[in-house]
Amino acid sequence: MFGICNLSVVPCRKSASDRSEMVTQLLFGETFEILFEQKKWIKIKNHFDGYISWIDKKQYEPLPQKIFSKLTKEAACLAGELIHPLSNVTDEKIFPIVLGSTLPALRNNKFELLKSKFIYEGQVIKPAVKKHTRTSILEYAYLYLNTPYLWGGRSPFGIDCSGFTQLVYKLNGINLLRDASQQAAMGKAIDFIDEARPGDLAFFDNDAGKITHVGIVLGNNKIIHASGCVRIDKLDHYGIFNEEKNVYSHQLRIIRTFI
Repeated sequence: MFGICNLSVVPCRKSASDRSEMVTQLLFGETFEILFEQKKWIKIKNHFDGYISWIDKKQYEPLPQKIFSKLTKEAACLAGELIHPLSNVTDEKIFPIVLGSTLPALRNNKFELLKSKFIYEGQVIKPAVKKHTRTSILEYAYLYLNTPYLWGGRSPFGIDCSGFTQLVYKLNGINLLRDASQQAAMGKAIDFIDEARPGDLAFFDNDAGKITHVGIVLGNNKIIHASGCVRIDKLDHYGIFNEEKNVYSHQLRIIRTFI
């Protein structure tokens, strides 16, 4: 069994309960495999990053396997506006979708999904045909500047550190896993911070040595990351220095490049 997110943003929880921790979010158009079904909840595996979580059964649209296979094989277009209305022409409904949402089989600003026809007239990003560069990574990172921090968030209304890096890279056609510790095992390690280039990812650990934070290197000893909000701070070989509080907020563990 398979499904697709048919709402703007859907919370994904650690367990099958409204009170359970939100561990990530689905954005419109993202597809998934249904692993287990309960009366109110379904356990899913997100196709994009393989992340496993629980969502409310009222917050998705079932997909036949044939359509799921077709959508996951196509090079998807992505919504390129922070927030922009999507028109469901069939049901005469309009609702907002956010930056990084998937627009399946988009042609001339239109697409069909099951029995509904949609129109999206905002900016469209085609990661498969647009060559990603360090400059484009930074351009998309700046779009999220001042977005409030939200554990498990993946939207301009609330985002966490690894959700931020994952979405910025998604917009550039580079797929990252969901959590900072998972992303730290990807890419190629940089031996010295002086060798890091804009667009690389810097990872930070806690006192127990566990990687708990990630941000995007800007160059000129700066980093953009989600901590309280998406912000820019100083970066050196010790870690992230918060000039407002005059303290190091995160200790540097490793830097990895993906380009």
